[in-house]
Amino acid sequence: AAAMLRSLRRRWDGYKYRFVPWLALNLRRKRRTLRYVPESSQDKIISDEDVFETLLKIFKALFINDFSRQAHILALLPEIRCKYVELLTVEQKQSEVNLCNHQSQHVFSPEEVLFNTLGFSITRDRSSLVSAGTGVFVTKGFVPKGTVVSMYPGTVYRKHEPIFFQSLGNPFIFRCIDGILIDGNDRGLSRSVYRSCSRRDQLGPFQMSDESWLTSALQNPLAVGQYVNNCSHEKAANVCYQEFDVPEYFPVELKQYLPNIVYSHEIESHLRCVVLVTLRDIKQGEELFSNYYTVVN
Repeated sequence: AAAMLRSLRRRWDGYKYRFVPWLALNLRRKRRTLRYVPESSQDKIISDEDVFETLLKIFKALFINDFSRQAHILALLPEIRCKYVELLTVEQKQSEVNLCNHQSQHVFSPEEVLFNTLGFSITRDRSSLVSAGTGVFVTKGFVPKGTVVSMYPGTVYRKHEPIFFQSLGNPFIFRCIDGILIDGNDRGLSRSVYRSCSRRDQLGPFQMSDESWLTSALQNPLAVGQYVNNCSHEKAANVCYQEFDVPEYFPVELKQYLPNIVYSHEIESHLRCVVLVTLRDIKQGEELFSNYYTVVN
């Protein structure tokens, strides 16, 4: 009986955030943990240009760090290859790297690349909140206010696209202001759907998305945003979700690091991503907390 009750409790904890009566009751009780934005607001903490530049910076660094594995892509894009060889030359000059022999290039872990590029690293670990499960922590460095610190990975569903079966018992579905949904679950049916869509959209050697967030070996170290826990009275929010549509001119060779894919590829539109932006300076060792509920006034 005790085991059955524990099982029911786990299911309820995963479902309650989508049970409207529970939401209505708890939003009234926890008004201090809500975020309010104007009715016409796009809810932007920083500009889309700043988000774009940050993603470009870290993705380029990841690409250069893994340069030897990119040969099949660079062979099709000789002008792109020249650009990255120049960047690699500049960054590796002090190490006297022989560009003719990429095997000699020192390869850092993605977490090290993140720290070397943006000045911090993050990881998933047991949350400091009791019974909260997994959380996300700044493990090294310092994150200034207004910095993209994480990304929310998953399959992107537009309005009226089928997500019923994927949503059952799934606490990782993020709803954007315009009704677009992102399923950040890395298990079960959600995992299978993401992988299927990702491989469907691959163009020869060009991957249009990153599948590694489904595993423990992340290719993009920012792709852990679905594990950021909700704030509480004791733990105030220090990050906020911000929606970002990937522009058409986003470099094709860097799309392999985007942890999102659209469910229906035949519909022409920009890929929706959600990043987490810091609301204050965050120091090493701190856990990230967000506002699960944003109220549009």
